[in-house]
This record gives sequence, C-alpha cells and structure tokens, in this order.
Amino acid sequence: MATPLTDPRAARDAVLARVRSALKLTGDRGAARAAAEAYLAARAQGPRPRIDGDLTERFVLRAGHMASTVERLADRSAVPQAVARYLDALQLPPALAAQQSRAGVCWPEFAALDWAGAGLAIEARPTQGDDRLGITGCYCAIAETGTLVVLSGPDTPTATTLLPDTHIAVLAPDRIVAGMEDAFALIRRERGAVPRAINMISGPSRTGDIEQTIVLGAHGPFRVHILLVG
Repeated sequence: MATPLTDPRAARDAVLARVRSALKLTGDRGAARAAAEAYLAARAQGPRPRIDGDLTERFVLRAGHMASTVERLADRSAVPQAVARYLDALQLPPALAAQQSRAGVCWPEFAALDWAGAGLAIEARPTQGDDRLGITGCYCAIAETGTLVVLSGPDTPTATTLLPDTHIAVLAPDRIVAGMEDAFALIRRERGAVPRAINMISGPSRTGDIEQTIVLGAHGPFRVHILLVG
C-alpha cells in the first residue's frame, strides 16, 4: 500500500484531503474540476499595457534598455559581414581583446552562409562549452520587454544562447509580437504543445547580488547582439 513516505502522489493526495477536510468540502468534485479546466482553456488575460506604434521600433527601444544592441539588415546573406563588423567594433579590455576569437558556433539553419568570406570560422554544431561566440535564430521576440524567445529542439540547441561570451541572434521583424501572452499564443497555434524548454532572453546575463552592483556575464553571455533581418 502506497504511503506519503513512499509515493509522491500519495503525499499529494494526503495534503489535498486535509485541505478539503479543513474547508468542509465533501462529495463529488467533478463540477469543480470541470470549472477549473474551463477557466484554464479560456486563457483569460489580465490587464496589459497598451503598445502603440510599430512593434519593431518598440522592440528595438526596449532591447536597448536591456543592454542588447541591434543592427538592421536587408537580407540574411548580409549576416556574416554584420557579425564580423560587430566583433571588430567590440571595445574590450586588452586582456579580453587578446582572447577575442573570430571563431564560434551557429545553429544548423545558418550553416550555408558565407562565414569564410567574412573572415570567420563558424561551425554548425552545438557548443561544447568553450566557444566564445554563439549565433542563433529565435522563435519570436516580445516588443513590450525587448525579449528574445528561444524554443528547445534538435536544431535549436539552447546552450548556444547560454554558454558563449557573445550571443548574436538573428530575428525577422514579422516574428515580433506585442507581449508575452502573444508569444505563448503563437507557440500554441503553431506548435500545438509547448516544447521541453522555453528560454526568454532579455539582454546579457546579469546579477546585482553583491552590494546591489550590476555585473554582466555572471551566468551567461556578457553581450547580446540582435540582427533584425528583413
């Protein structure tokens, strides 16, 4: 016989039974369950700030507030040269500049771009943890907060957004939505079910744990650069 000590479900049921007893709830709970499921299925939204104007412009503004940088490109073929320009323009301390590499990794969707022509050595593979540069796409982006939304999958290894010092993300303007609720609605509409992991990236990694001083790169990239293509 399962007990709370041997079966987590038994522990849950025991806790819920005590709650029902304290609330003096008895009888069939089917109606309450149906009401709860109907509420979840309705996906009601709470109050949201109104976003006026162009979503792309709002996203660029908010991404800048989150310490991301943004460059606009006409088409995808310009991505390698844009990456090279960005790396060349980084103003790093001498010790870091000496380590700055023009090599890195990218998602498979960018494998055919002319990286060598831009003087870059980019490999289409998951990061092994010691790559300095990671180039990815993103599923969509959120204008309200300047956030990139990345879904996990075989061709979208999320470690590429987390481990390298520099993360460069390629984004199409028509994949920018107004708010987080719209991003989740888009995932449900296009994917049917959420993937194993959804990563929301709002600028470089940061922490303020020590004396409330913001430090970038504490547990992720030091810098996030976004290429808006199209």
